Amino acid sequence: MENPVRPTISVALCTYNGETYLPAQWQSLLDQHLLPDEIVVCDDRSTDGTVALLERLAAEAPFRVRILVNDVQLGSNKNFERALSECTGDLIFICDQDDYWFPNKISVMTDYMEKHPNDQLAFSDAWVTDEHLQGRERRFWTWIRFDEEAQNRWRTGEMMEVMLDGNRVMGCATVVRRSFLNRVMPFPDEVPGYIYDGWLGLVGAAYNAIQFVDEPLLLYRTHVRQQVGVRQKEPPQRVRLRDRFSRHRAIKLAPLREKQATLATISRLLAERVPQEAPGLTLLRRRLSHFTMRSCLPHDRLRRLKPVLNSLQQGNYNRYADAAANWYAPYLAALGDVLE
Repeated sequence: MENPVRPTISVALCTYNGETYLPAQWQSLLDQHLLPDEIVVCDDRSTDGTVALLERLAAEAPFRVRILVNDVQLGSNKNFERALSECTGDLIFICDQDDYWFPNKISVMTDYMEKHPNDQLAFSDAWVTDEHLQGRERRFWTWIRFDEEAQNRWRTGEMMEVMLDGNRVMGCATVVRRSFLNRVMPFPDEVPGYIYDGWLGLVGAAYNAIQFVDEPLLLYRTHVRQQVGVRQKEPPQRVRLRDRFSRHRAIKLAPLREKQATLATISRLLAERVPQEAPGLTLLRRRLSHFTMRSCLPHDRLRRLKPVLNSLQQGNYNRYADAAANWYAPYLAALGDVLE
């Protein structure tokens, strides 16, 4: 029996003043075991020699290359949106200008997508390296706390829960079906706490249609000039027990209200693209309801008791606690909601 025709493959490459790092990334594309059918380059009005370099590289490429230079500077999010929209392949690989793909990256991810036709997106891990692509001391997933527990939750259908704890999807490690783009584009002007790849992850999670390949398939270069890099969040300031009963109530409520507002915005943006019955939206609505309750508790402590105990009994305080928190942190939060 003949093998079915493989999907056509596009690479969406975005550039901006990338003359220094682009040659290494381009060579890694040439070295792929499975070459793409096309590369679509969107340059965001570079002021160095990036475009001239691209033209020289394209002239000798074994695949079709289209170089598009934006009429006005779009910024990273909208530049990737344009690059994705111009691709014609069945599968689209997102590509930064300054990383380095291992030779099996396209073949491994394509094989995964062929074997899992219901998944619309997939992403891999990466090694975080320095400016010279030296050193492999840390995996990207370790940096963003996509650990075994988070991965198990993801596999069992809780990808929306994991995504709402923080983005785990890195664009340059992602492949997406072109047929799925009409559900994610155009990208919203702003998604609080996320950029374009996080938006892809949120929409994919809403449909339970995004999975991961547990293998580092590229070197993720870190340097001072990159537009988007690995940025660790500042740890929240610890609140001592005695401070909980002396600080002003508005100080306690501020982060809860900020969280509620963020979730409400994400819920509104997803509702514009995703059917209400989508499985991930149920998880989002449950989380939004919990933080709405917490941020709107009445001043009267006795009236707080019932909603707090109900949410504690339903497991919400445990469910939405920081993964690195102490075992008693959910109970302390509930106690604070009643008494503070």
